[in-house]
Amino acid sequence: MRLVIMADTHVPKRARDLPTELWHRVDAADLVFHAGDWVDVALLDTLEARSARLVGVYGNNDGPELRARLPEVARVDLDGLRVAVVHETGPAAGRERRCADRYADADLLIFGHSHIPWDSQAPGGPRLLNPGSPTDRRRQPHATYLTAEVTGGRLGGVVLHRLPPR
Repeated sequence: MRLVIMADTHVPKRARDLPTELWHRVDAADLVFHAGDWVDVALLDTLEARSARLVGVYGNNDGPELRARLPEVARVDLDGLRVAVVHETGPAAGRERRCADRYADADLLIFGHSHIPWDSQAPGGPRLLNPGSPTDRRRQPHATYLTAEVTGGRLGGVVLHRLPPR
């Protein structure tokens, strides 16, 4: 199962659209995750239309229309891999412990908010992945997103993709 993982797209405030490279990945993926801060419902509509399957949550910059259609936390089971998706996890300090406590029933937690790529394992808890942002790199050297694979209920092939400057 091919995954695309993104967050903090902020379309159309930070970019008019997602990068073409990311759209190609979306078109080829079996499952697309979006960890919040869509900003405009039009991107949700387009991602739903182009994705084989979409799992998303709302973020702190998402208004009532997006919040009416998306949960704060989403949970899916991918052949035995228990995945949770949320926008915010709080400050970096203590993140692993907090997430291990809050998401003890997950094997993988996908989150956003910081625009900073993150990949760590919470002791006794889930693997934590933040894809950064494909449209608003903030203080990061590159705009980013993640791809991964799930085979037999196991996560593998996690790759952070750095996008060229716009």
